[in-house]
Amino acid sequence: MHILLVEDEPKSGDYLRRGLTESGFVVDWVQTGVDGLHNARTLDYKLIILDVMLPGMNGWDILRELRRTHDTPVLFLTARDEVEDRVKGLELGADDYLVKPFAYTELLARVRTLLRRGPSREVDLIEYDDVVLDVLRRKVTRAGQRIDLTAKEFALLHMLIRRPGEVLSRPQIASQVWDMNFDSDTNVVDVAVRRLRAKLDEGFEKKLLHTVWGMGYVFEVREGRDGRELREVRP
Repeated sequence: MHILLVEDEPKSGDYLRRGLTESGFVVDWVQTGVDGLHNARTLDYKLIILDVMLPGMNGWDILRELRRTHDTPVLFLTARDEVEDRVKGLELGADDYLVKPFAYTELLARVRTLLRRGPSREVDLIEYDDVVLDVLRRKVTRAGQRIDLTAKEFALLHMLIRRPGEVLSRPQIASQVWDMNFDSDTNVVDVAVRRLRAKLDEGFEKKLLHTVWGMGYVFEVREGRDGRELREVRP
């Protein structure tokens, strides 16, 4: 079981990482809010243990952003013990809330309960800029206009929109969308991206699906320092 621990206090973080590792879990420990959100969005965790007061970005904001795209169970672990704080955390989408100081045995019991329970919610709609992906109905709209996609195109967009700003390599895409090992002699990924780009970006001034030469593809809004979109130049 892969767990993300977001805790800025070195002693607490080291204590929790060692304890959870000894209990049989694989633990990634980061100490800033920005790193926590990045890891939570880009790696596959079964549970996130999240502090509230963090440098760079607090736990409230991390959870708020995460719940736009991910349903990973989240346990708040914080010294903030006011009722209002607990209510806020749960209303933002936390699955549990444990106040410091705590007994490790209680934390471990809560972790195991959340892992048995699994994700507590399904993300029905994923939104990025003017694109809305309806997971349950398998529909996509952009600026209110319906975009008709094949099953593989939908799976490709689903993968990209859940990881905005992350460059995804061709092997990553091939393994997750086609469940296949990437062969450098095949252009199946490039063809699918080209077809998706034609449906999603053509006819719209703002382009979202970009090629990163030599690396892969990225789904994001690109703006220059003057606020204007950076045009992608392709040979």
